[in-house]
Amino acid sequence: MSDRTAAAAKRRSQAIMGGLAGALVFVVLVVVFVVVRAGGDDKPAATTNAAATTSAAAAVPPAPAPASAGAVPAELSKEPDVQAGTGGPLTKLVITELVKGTGPVVQAGQTVTFNYKLIPYKGGAVMDSSWSRGQPFTSQIGAGQLIQGWDQGIPGQKVGSRIQMDVPAALAYKDQDLRFVVDILDAK
Repeated sequence: MSDRTAAAAKRRSQAIMGGLAGALVFVVLVVVFVVVRAGGDDKPAATTNAAATTSAAAAVPPAPAPASAGAVPAELSKEPDVQAGTGGPLTKLVITELVKGTGPVVQAGQTVTFNYKLIPYKGGAVMDSSWSRGQPFTSQIGAGQLIQGWDQGIPGQKVGSRIQMDVPAALAYKDQDLRFVVDILDAK
């Protein structure tokens, strides 16, 4: 074998070994990423099967958070059925009490825990829902962290209430009127 042939064979074997080493490093990195991601996350792994996710969430509704002074009525443990509004477009925020709460009055600046369901005011599919996630939502109210309709409509309501909020586009996301059904579970 000539020196040229031997040198070419050596370069080929080095290239193959380099490629194999690179592939091995890639596989190790993927395994480490998967192990770290699975081990550091207390939440169940996400599924791409929407039907399974929806049916699992429907089977286990979110438990109401402990309310101030035990003020959450049993009616709030059942997911609401939200119906479309009539008329429109909305020109002002309209609050309708569906379940009368007996807890403390919510004040702007408090951290409030809710369950909610959202549809377009004129009807259609559910756009968002804490019920579908199986987890109540907690946020500070009246501090600009939520849409203006919530910041204006929630303070003054009582813990334990279920309210329907018809929110004009100007107090929401600016693109359409919205209807929320909101369960006020706790306020601190």
